[in-house]
Amino acid sequence: MRAIFAGTPEFAAAGLRALLAANAGVGLVLTQPDRPAGRGLKQTHSAVKQVAIEHGLALLQPVTLREPAIQQILRDFAPDVMVVAAYGLILPPEVLAIPVHGCINIHASLLPRWRGAAPIQRALLAGDEETGVCIMRMEAGLDTGPVLLRRATPIRPDDTAGTLHDRLADIGARAIVETIAALKAGGIAEQAQPEAGVTYAAKIRPAEAALDFGRSAIELERAVRAWNPWPIAHSALRGQAVRVWAARAEAGRPGSAPGTVLSAGSDGVAIACGEGQLTCTELQRPGRGRLQAAEFLRGFPISPGERFAG
Repeated sequence: MRAIFAGTPEFAAAGLRALLAANAGVGLVLTQPDRPAGRGLKQTHSAVKQVAIEHGLALLQPVTLREPAIQQILRDFAPDVMVVAAYGLILPPEVLAIPVHGCINIHASLLPRWRGAAPIQRALLAGDEETGVCIMRMEAGLDTGPVLLRRATPIRPDDTAGTLHDRLADIGARAIVETIAALKAGGIAEQAQPEAGVTYAAKIRPAEAALDFGRSAIELERAVRAWNPWPIAHSALRGQAVRVWAARAEAGRPGSAPGTVLSAGSDGVAIACGEGQLTCTELQRPGRGRLQAAEFLRGFPISPGERFAG
């Protein structure tokens, strides 16, 4: 079987590595163009490009897949299948029609829940009890195609977007290898997505990470976990930006205005919310490292009665 792989970040790279280890026939890799990153804004390879280089694979980095010349290169490769994972470019109908077995996508949710760009973070924000990976056949619609393979995993109380991402990347890598093996063996049953239960995982906007203490502590705890490791939940106190990396929701003191500091000590900085309190246990100031509450407070004392923005 001849396969093209299209993806960009580490989530996709996990799938590519698994396919290569399984000798799944990947001979051409597509990834997004190098982009500036870091303080020096140096051109940086994507995680998928790094894997392709390490394995000496043919590599394309088109700005768009709508160019006829790029589409002809894909046709000339004569792929049996194209595997797509967090690629970041739209596949036009002309590309979807090229592989014999079509284009299949590794999607980090239990479709039809959380179609779209940020399923991991949206599942955490919503308080979902489980999520998973679907291997789906791609269509012109947004994550609407039939599902070939579905694998679920519980969302743990301490999961962040980072830990859940890593677990789903591993699940997805194993699932795509299983799917390709089934296609080689003669086919795999497809299941149309139900019309009920459709939700959309909108792209993350950095402004969403600002903590609104008028909301409930439970919602804010979910937000802290969803925005870790990016873009990081944050607020401000005395004009100083404060990032919150870890926190827990607890019962709060009735009558305290949202954002008011209720206590500050080794157990954390407790802040009144619209309902309950958010006790922040790992915090950070700009230009400083992440610190547990006790150490953070030694360098930035906080007193009960002070009030965070938001």
